[in-house]
Amino acid sequence: MTIVDAPRAVTGGVDTHLDLNVAAALDLVGGLLEVAEFPATAAGHRRLLGWLAGFGPVARVGVEGTGSYGAGLARHLRAAGVEVVEVDRPNRQARRRAGKSDPLDAIEAARAALSGRACGAAKTRDGNVEAIRALVVAKRSARSAKIQALNQIRHLSFTAPEELRARLKDVSRHQLAARAAALRPRQREGADPVMAATKTALQILGRRVLALDEEKARLDALLAGLVTQTAPQLLTLFGVGVDTAATLLVTAGDNPGRLRSEAAWAHLCGTAPIPASSGKVTRWRLNRAGDRQANAALWGVVITRLRNDPRTQAYMTRRLAEGRSKPEVIRILKRYVAREVYRHLPRP
Repeated sequence: MTIVDAPRAVTGGVDTHLDLNVAAALDLVGGLLEVAEFPATAAGHRRLLGWLAGFGPVARVGVEGTGSYGAGLARHLRAAGVEVVEVDRPNRQARRRAGKSDPLDAIEAARAALSGRACGAAKTRDGNVEAIRALVVAKRSARSAKIQALNQIRHLSFTAPEELRARLKDVSRHQLAARAAALRPRQREGADPVMAATKTALQILGRRVLALDEEKARLDALLAGLVTQTAPQLLTLFGVGVDTAATLLVTAGDNPGRLRSEAAWAHLCGTAPIPASSGKVTRWRLNRAGDRQANAALWGVVITRLRNDPRTQAYMTRRLAEGRSKPEVIRILKRYVAREVYRHLPRP
C-alpha cells in the first residue's frame, strides 16, 4: 500500500505597487518557498495566483495596500475563492533592524497572514459602498476647491482698486461668487490694467465656484440615492445625514460582515479607549488611531445632538456635574453613537 502525502497548504504575501507586485510563498511552518515579481495587470494577477497554486492549495494571501495599489489584486483573489487578509506596512523597528526591500516586505506580509498577526478581512470594493466612496472623493475635492476659490476672491477684493473694493466690501459669502462672476472686465485703451486684470481674475474664480456648486448638487443627488438604497435605516438616526452616512458606510465597506463585533467597529472608528495602566495606576487614554473620517463623522453627530437633542443635553449636564470635562463626555458620547451606528449597518 502506497501512502501519498496530501498537498500542503501555501500562504502568500504580496507587496503591491503601481506597475509591479512582489509575491512570496510560505509553507505551513513559515519556510520560504520562493519570491517572484508579477506585473500589476489582470494577466499578472492570474500568473501570480497560478504561481502560488503551483506550490499547493492556497490557504490565504496577505496583501499590503488593499485600499490602493492592491485593490485589483484583492478583487481577483477573492473572485477565485482565495481568502484575502489585509496587511499593514511592516513595523518600523523591524525595518530598521532587517532593512527595507520589496521581497522582504512580501515575506513579512505572508508571515503576518500565516501567524494570524494580520487577520483583518479586506474590503471587497465591488458594490454600492465603493460607488459611494468614489462620489465622496469627488465631493470632497469640489468642496476644497470651492473654499480655496472663495478665499482667493475675498483676498483679491481686499487688494483691488478702491472702486472695485467698495463694490464687493459688504457682499455676503453666499453671494460673493455670483457677484464676482457677473463682473465685466474692459480691455479698451487707457483702461487701468490693474482694474482689468483684477476683474478678469475675479470673474474666472466666480464662475469656477458656480460650476463647482453645480458639480456638488449633482454629486449630492447621486449620493442620496445610493445611501438610501444601501442603508436607509442609517438615515433614521438622529443627526445622521447623507454625508455622515456615506462616510460611515465607506469605513465599513461593502462587506461589513468583516467587522467581528461592535467593539471592533468602535476601534476602527477610533472611539474605543486604549488601556494605559502602569503599576498601581489603572487608566484609559484617548485612541488617536482608527479611521479619522469616521471619527469626525461621529463627532459631528454628537455635536448635532448636543445642540438639538434634549436627552443628549441632559446627559452632558449630568456628567459635567459628576466632574467630567466636556471633551471627556463628548468622547463617551462618540462611543455610544458608534454602538448605535453599528446596529444599523447593512448586514450580508
